[in-house]
Amino acid sequence: QVQLVESGGGLVQAGDSLRLSCAASGLTFSSYAMGWFRQAPGKEREFVAGITWGGGNTYYGDSVKGRFTISRDNAKNTMYLQMNSLKPEDTAVYYCAVANGPYQAVYSTRSRIGSWGQGTQVTVSS
Repeated sequence: QVQLVESGGGLVQAGDSLRLSCAASGLTFSSYAMGWFRQAPGKEREFVAGITWGGGNTYYGDSVKGRFTISRDNAKNTMYLQMNSLKPEDTAVYYCAVANGPYQAVYSTRSRIGSWGQGTQVTVSS
């Protein structure tokens, strides 16, 4: 059974940075693309970033390009999201996700997702 556990969320001020982590178990981590999504109150879930199984390709939502960086450490079965220059509109619950199958990319809201984490709250005050 796949388990995804996010950590690193919190309350910060605009302009600050945060790093989220997602620890994965129950799968051959190095064979699966991963991604980050977020959902703000009253809004639909939004694709934030995706990374291929080997980390060679990354994808970003337009609203975070140039500010967020996704990465992974396959030796630690962990994915990261470095968030810089945070804005109040980045406030949301951030979810870690794994692709529905090996060697399938996660690159948009319509990507097929196999499992979700429980989410971690990020709040950015102005």
